[in-house]
Amino acid sequence: MAHTALPHLADSHDLIRVHGARVNNLKDVSVEIPKRRLTVFTGISGSGKSSLVFGTIAAESQRLINETYSAFVQGFMPTLARPEVDVLDGLTTAIIVDQQRMGADPRSTVGTATDAHAMLRILFSRLGTPHIGPPSAYSFNTASVRASGAITVERGTQRAVKATYTRTGGMCPRCEGRGSVTEMDLTQLYDDTKSLNEGALTIPGYSMDGWYGRIFRGCGFFDPDKPIRRYTKRELHDLLHKEPTKIKVEGVNLTYEGLIPKIQKSMLAKDVDALQPHVRAFVERAMTFRVCPECDGTRLGEGARSSKIEGLSIADVCAMQISDLADWVRGLSEPTVAPLLEALRQSLDSFTEIGLGYLALDRPAGTLSGGEAQRVKMIRHLGSSLTDVTYVFDEPTTGLHPHDIQRMNDLLLRLRDKGNTVLVVEHKPQVIAIADHVVDLGPGAGTAGGTVCFQGAVAGLRGSDTVTGRHLDDRAAVKDTVRTPTGKLEIRGAATHNLRDVDVDVPLGVLTVVTGVAGSGKSSLIHGSIPAGEGVVSVDQAPIRGSRRSNPATYTGLLDPIRKAFAKANGVKPALFSANSEGACPTCNGAGVVYTDLAMMAGVATTCEECEGRRFQAAVLDHHLGGRDITEVLAMSVAEAEEFFGGGQAHTPAAQRVLGRLADVGLGYLTLGQPLTTLSGGERQRLKLATHMADKGGVYVLDEPTAGLHLADVEQLLGLLDRLVDAGKSVIVVEHHPAVMAHADWIIDLGPGAGHDGGRVVYEGTPADLVAARSTLTGEHLAAYVGAPQRG
Repeated sequence: MAHTALPHLADSHDLIRVHGARVNNLKDVSVEIPKRRLTVFTGISGSGKSSLVFGTIAAESQRLINETYSAFVQGFMPTLARPEVDVLDGLTTAIIVDQQRMGADPRSTVGTATDAHAMLRILFSRLGTPHIGPPSAYSFNTASVRASGAITVERGTQRAVKATYTRTGGMCPRCEGRGSVTEMDLTQLYDDTKSLNEGALTIPGYSMDGWYGRIFRGCGFFDPDKPIRRYTKRELHDLLHKEPTKIKVEGVNLTYEGLIPKIQKSMLAKDVDALQPHVRAFVERAMTFRVCPECDGTRLGEGARSSKIEGLSIADVCAMQISDLADWVRGLSEPTVAPLLEALRQSLDSFTEIGLGYLALDRPAGTLSGGEAQRVKMIRHLGSSLTDVTYVFDEPTTGLHPHDIQRMNDLLLRLRDKGNTVLVVEHKPQVIAIADHVVDLGPGAGTAGGTVCFQGAVAGLRGSDTVTGRHLDDRAAVKDTVRTPTGKLEIRGAATHNLRDVDVDVPLGVLTVVTGVAGSGKSSLIHGSIPAGEGVVSVDQAPIRGSRRSNPATYTGLLDPIRKAFAKANGVKPALFSANSEGACPTCNGAGVVYTDLAMMAGVATTCEECEGRRFQAAVLDHHLGGRDITEVLAMSVAEAEEFFGGGQAHTPAAQRVLGRLADVGLGYLTLGQPLTTLSGGERQRLKLATHMADKGGVYVLDEPTAGLHLADVEQLLGLLDRLVDAGKSVIVVEHHPAVMAHADWIIDLGPGAGHDGGRVVYEGTPADLVAARSTLTGEHLAAYVGAPQRG
């Protein structure tokens, strides 16, 4: 008797169920996400997409995996608190591929961040001639070490055994694997025509009035009244290079150290961005970086450079463009290392497939853009044997030309077809179109968002009356008339990275868009030829550094006029109205919460009982401005605060100006006191843009300002760019978004390809002419976007 087999119970778990999620601004969200499918999360910036995907689903998956490790191992891992959610069911292992820039460690390269460099090192240790040692001998992160000594072995009677230990590393001893050496410009440290007592030192903070003066006068190594240019060799060495030496000055024990080692410890060992502005300016003046003369920037010692395969050293192959390197590896055939060659070929081909064939393995990882860094991380997962994994992507098309988006779509579908669940936070219509399932969050941003407006198929989203549904088929039209330039900025012979001696005139007084496929040289041209400085305001995608205590009010400088207005109205000091200064609640030190570290378990943040999370001492809240205390003002949204400071007793023009700029960039919904750590990437960039709009600059250079922006927000951004141009500014935008290209007055298109196939200007002119000519990849995609009729 024939009977149909019943489906196995194990196959029925085909949904990830989220019930009652309340992370950040989510309002009791419940969704069901199909497994082994591609789900795209859409919604305007700040609607709660990241809170749902990263803050809830991925965070809980990672927390549960961490709990499977032993308590000892968990002690070394970041402890994660359980997200605020009632039910999370059907989770699988989550792998997060985000847009965090890669570490800016000078020894981290594209090759070391993937497995490619490790495989090349093994290849050279097997096939390189002359043979110089194991794989570590080709590593610029490994120093050569030699040690010898005696070890005692107990076997019946004690006896000492002489032993020598050697390790062959590939690090260049001069630059220690960094590829460049730093040198100090002595003219920036002192004026050699003066003596120390006459104020010869020009280093910030080194005045002769304080302790430094006492040390220099009392150390006895040189005459403080003699001009530095008349110092003997010995005296100059003591002033600049002397190693730490104990001295006694006026009965006090002190340590004297030469200027250069002291500056290196106090200023150069720190992150340049974290220094105070005047100290940073000094460091940038006094330090010169040049290519290491011993290794020629290859980072490798002489031995590693001498060992070759078919006439090429490991430094030569790492400097090749990856697409060329893949061809070179294909030409090698050596049966003893056949599996290694095959694995290396696959890894290098993945770079080309993903649109990164233009990079070289020796490219420092810190110089990659957010989108490039994300795609480099993807390479690891493409060859992975894991299936039934949840891959979580944060806007994987950031920094991609429409031509490259198709490639990215193919990769996302490949990951899905291997049996994985793929969750993508994305705004681009091309990516939304390939989704099996769409979850649209909104309807607004911040407190006006956090609810599910639609979930289902893409066709259903088009028909729904949500913000995303309405804007999905938006198409910007090419302008009929364009503005006339007021001048031009001449770039001549630009040769940074892959640029081929480019000459181009950038028109001023108009909106200029610089475009081209990923890796064609856009950023090299603009940032390399128009550096931020006098008259140029550059807003890039570097992340905002901010702690839990930083918020939009502190970052934009808005808090200063607010504090002064409160102080003036109440006759007290402005410092009282700072939660990081005198006004801080003594129990939680102005943090609003008390952190309890529970060792192996996730730390707990409890609202401070004394100030109830308000962060200020109770006495501060007795002072009012316009009937509100400082905490009530910080709880206002930008839009509310703009109205509040606009008139009446609280009228503060300085605050109103900053608030107006925040509203201009579409951040009217942010609350003034919201911690910066809770802002999305798009929000942070617009916050930076709002801050820089106050800078006195005639030229604004923006790097992909549409990153993280919903289709509906792009319209507002275009309005802002128009207002800047109408106010007499020149705006230069590096951008791929077709709506921004269509809106431009002038387009400079680089290409035709990436890496050494790019680096040339393939078109400069108006968008309308580019669409009509369809002469470049950009032209074809822009014509398709604006719906220009096909040419017969």
